[in-house]
Amino acid sequence: MVQIRDLTKVYGHGEIEVVALDHVGLDIAAGEFLALMGPSGSGKSTLLHILAGIDRPTSGQCLVQGTNVAELSETDLADWRNTHVGFVFQTFNLIPVLTAFENVELPLLLTALSAGERREHVTAALELVGLADRMKHLPRQLSGGQEQRVAIARALVTDPTLLVADEPTGNLDAHAAADVLGLLQRLNQEAAKTVIMVTHDPKAAAYARRIVHLEKGELLNEEGQTQRNLSMGFAK
Repeated sequence: MVQIRDLTKVYGHGEIEVVALDHVGLDIAAGEFLALMGPSGSGKSTLLHILAGIDRPTSGQCLVQGTNVAELSETDLADWRNTHVGFVFQTFNLIPVLTAFENVELPLLLTALSAGERREHVTAALELVGLADRMKHLPRQLSGGQEQRVAIARALVTDPTLLVADEPTGNLDAHAAADVLGLLQRLNQEAAKTVIMVTHDPKAAAYARRIVHLEKGELLNEEGQTQRNLSMGFAK
């Protein structure tokens, strides 16, 4: 599904440079539920954003189903994102004046689907997250956990190749977080969705099938060594 090769991301220029990703290599299979973990500033969100086509690398390759996302034009990248990526944000990013139905429908407005077809897709997505009875509610009429489930429905409504989530439980209490993580797990297991989730919480990461750790922009192996140090023959 995903092939990352020698991926580097540097912010800034000259003396003020921050290396967010340092020659990262990673393969992600179709149907995986992968958790990206690491301390603040480790590069995990940067990696997720490049995977989702929201950011571009400084160098290296990020291939999703054979497409090098970094080489797409802005127009092609926008089309690719809308077709292949469903993004779930920590802050939900719902539009307050739109109902749950209207929020979920937003990505479909960029497609050629008719109003009736959009209604079918939105209803199915809301049913999948258990909120078909809340489709006429505004975000302020929903709990935090329900808002995040609406956000997941919005991410799913285009039937994307990848479902990516950046700290999806960061603004939720423990009970709501467990509900959202359970939903992501079911989408992975029962709907065969490939899920890539950034989290700093080991309890959240435990829902994933595989956990990858980043530290200072470098990928660690299971023993805590960086890829670069492994290739040089010594531990960090």
